Amino acid sequence: MGDMMGQLKDAQQKMEETKERLKSITMVEESNNGKIKVTISAAREIKDIHIDESLLQDTEELSDNLVLTLNKAMEKANNVNESEMQGAAAGMMNMPGMGNLFGK
Repeated sequence: MGDMMGQLKDAQQKMEETKERLKSITMVEESNNGKIKVTISAAREIKDIHIDESLLQDTEELSDNLVLTLNKAMEKANNVNESEMQGAAAGMMNMPGMGNLFGK
């Protein structure tokens, strides 16, 4: 029982380390016309938004481009986040009896 508790603690620590690492993984998504660039972390935190000055004259185009680009950036961040968290959770799945908790 003590060994299983130790494994659980190790798995929880690995999950926390993965969450911290996700904050340092960044990616850039660009609008189709290249006028907006969004930098986002795999922890789904927007780090930076660059907007070409030409979009400041047309708020509707700015809004459309911003929404589309932010959504693409969030999708990319979600994919990386899910992949990393699944890898971290895999350790928990290998512990006796824990697979049943996750639907296996």
